[in-house]
Amino acid sequence: MEWRKLLNSKRVRKSESLYPKLHRNEFDKDYERIVYSSSLRRLQDKAQVFPLQENDFTRTRLTHSLEVASLGRSIAWEIAVWLLDEKKVFKDFWKAKELASLVEVTCLVHDLGNPPFGHYGEDIIRNWFQNWFQSDTFKEIEKKYIENGDIPLNEQQMNDFKLYEGNAQAIRILSKLQFLNDQFGANFTLGSLATLMKYPWASDHELAISKKKFGYFYSERELFDKLNKEVGIGEQRHPATYLLEAADDIAYLSADIEDGVKKGSVPWDEIYADTIKEFFKKNYPKQYENLETNKIKALKNKVPDKKLVGVQNFKVVAQGIMINAVVESFKDNYDSIMEGTFEGDLLEKSSAKELKRILKNISIEYCYKNSEVLTLELVGDRVLTDLLNLFVNAVVNIDEKPKAKLREEKIYHLISANFKHIQTLKDGVPTLEIDQLSLYMRLLLVTDFISGMTDSYAVNLHQQLMGIKLP
Repeated sequence: MEWRKLLNSKRVRKSESLYPKLHRNEFDKDYERIVYSSSLRRLQDKAQVFPLQENDFTRTRLTHSLEVASLGRSIAWEIAVWLLDEKKVFKDFWKAKELASLVEVTCLVHDLGNPPFGHYGEDIIRNWFQNWFQSDTFKEIEKKYIENGDIPLNEQQMNDFKLYEGNAQAIRILSKLQFLNDQFGANFTLGSLATLMKYPWASDHELAISKKKFGYFYSERELFDKLNKEVGIGEQRHPATYLLEAADDIAYLSADIEDGVKKGSVPWDEIYADTIKEFFKKNYPKQYENLETNKIKALKNKVPDKKLVGVQNFKVVAQGIMINAVVESFKDNYDSIMEGTFEGDLLEKSSAKELKRILKNISIEYCYKNSEVLTLELVGDRVLTDLLNLFVNAVVNIDEKPKAKLREEKIYHLISANFKHIQTLKDGVPTLEIDQLSLYMRLLLVTDFISGMTDSYAVNLHQQLMGIKLP
């Protein structure tokens, strides 16, 4: 892979910006395009760990994404300066800045495609479609579509839903669904889209089957071909993707624990005394001294919430350790990353591997297994399952332009007009009617709508449709 192609600033549709570049590169413009979008705003009501929170402290997907963007920018600048000064890959400062801008914007949007209730929401959608595709109901529906001239769903199309992936949905949002004037969505740069595609293979690829991860839906296959050709990723990850992934790991490994302490689910004093203290004393003595100094200072200054201050001080120290480790890991593995042979992730292959393991185990034990989290995830299971039952059944059984008389037609009209409009586009022109949509396109319409919901909107709509709450 070559940085000349990897930092590809082209767009599928040529930019129509009326303003000169000045200090802004095309990846800065990506940031400015998406920061005002409804897709990004919706992340403020999507769970990071604790769903449906009424307090203003615990992180949402939006605040998490902002933190990841900040960490990613810092890491990328370290790498960019190294590539400029030592590797002589970049010709000047402005090229180095492009890498920092690219990583920052892709970190900001990395969770854009997450459905309600986070990664568990992905599992709910996957399980629903795995069961539905095996049902007699689906067989009867597919038979009807084939009789009407539709082509049977191929393996990739079915796997798009059976292995449903929020990362692929983010690509779909940025390239189509964040609708403004035409069929190109936010019209992001090719370099940003290639970086965001963490798993650059289709859902019917052997890697998708084994890893349960893939990078793009059948509907975006032509876009992937373009990224493959013009950015040069193929089945190889973009090098900046490793920086994005590392920033995400560093952010959640420390911040989830901080949220858990604030919620009262993480017994910080006990964990620090039993696990953190000795580990830092042995492996990071200077950082240990810093933690102890701050602990004494907090006691001396009679800080009101010593546990929260303690974990926040620890977060800063732990993030510093992991950032430095990731930067060195990227440098050490640079050749294999550029050759596309590097496997795993930078943090796992770094000197901070054991710290990552300790932090992850704390989060699993005290945050992800927390009774409130588990209960609300089970609520999410019921909500998303019922919504899929209603909307899939309605959308696949409409035979003509709906008038909102029949039950299915009423449900269909609840779907966002933007999503319906996008599905009617043919060569950029809205010429298709609902009865002309293939089964695959109709299923995409449902997942576009449901995955775009916030946690609260999904719960409220469910209550209304179930007759629990009036609109």
